Amino acid sequence: MEKKRAVRINKPPILTPQTQKIIAQLEKKLGAPFIAYWSSGNGSVCHNDVAAFFDLLKGLGKREHLYLFIKSSGGNGQAALRIVNLLRQYAGKITALIPLEAASAATMMAIGADEIKMGPLAYLTAVDTSLTHALSPVDRTNHAVAVSQDELNRVLHLWKESRGNGEANPYPSLYNHIHPLVFGAIDRASSLSIKICEEILSYHLDNAKAREKISKHLNSAYPSHGYPIMLREAQRIGLNVSDLDSDLNDLLVNLNEIYSEMGQQAITDYDQEHYHDHEILNIIEGKSTAFLYQNDKDWHYRKEERRWVPMNDQSAWNRVTLAAGKIKTQRFHIR
Repeated sequence: MEKKRAVRINKPPILTPQTQKIIAQLEKKLGAPFIAYWSSGNGSVCHNDVAAFFDLLKGLGKREHLYLFIKSSGGNGQAALRIVNLLRQYAGKITALIPLEAASAATMMAIGADEIKMGPLAYLTAVDTSLTHALSPVDRTNHAVAVSQDELNRVLHLWKESRGNGEANPYPSLYNHIHPLVFGAIDRASSLSIKICEEILSYHLDNAKAREKISKHLNSAYPSHGYPIMLREAQRIGLNVSDLDSDLNDLLVNLNEIYSEMGQQAITDYDQEHYHDHEILNIIEGKSTAFLYQNDKDWHYRKEERRWVPMNDQSAWNRVTLAAGKIKTQRFHIR
């Protein structure tokens, strides 16, 4: 009987020795502790990040000033609020370092800092909420799609302009495509987003009117969720933003390049309907310690449902420590 050939699973590299060298350079230049928060395109700001931050901050202790590097395309706004709240318990002053994108929920994290330093490639974004609901419409692969308050408002606005082919009330027709409960959930989520921004800003901005103005602007002033808010516009909004030192920017861009190499998708194809995905999605790193969230799962294409489903999911957080130049990796359990 012929033996089945074992398949070698591709894995992303762990480059903590290289990232620790750059973090040491950054802390020397800044004269204060430094924490990096990085997520890949498939990663996101999530509630489990808070536990990783807490473990890192406990080892760091309370400090007068903390520098936070943020690079992320967004995620959960309530998780961003929890992260800012936690950071504020350990640092009297926080400076956010933004060399690249800090979008959506990452923008929420950034506005929780006393000051924001932005490089030439840096941008924030609008924070209007999109929601993937259990009753959301589905795409061609049969997965629920995100729907935003801005999209619904624009549809209603266009309907009113055209009078919906003679129909005075657009909702009966819209309910054929979007469930009424989705409308309610999105409206609630949009109000929540403004509330979160105001609460985050309150950690360092005493003026209630200024907090409200900034929060509403970030939530409703842009025609696109991904609209890039660069330094000049961020200043016009009322945020405390200034240029990032060019040497610091270069170090942070170099750090991002290493994280990007670590965060590359390591796909192992079994056949046309099965593959393995091993990818580092989120990285939270300080001096001597890093926390990595790693995807580690098989995927199977279910033809009758026209979608991929996960199997044998071993995805988890790992704590990576560096001592005497050697890497030690331990499972970091979060439930």
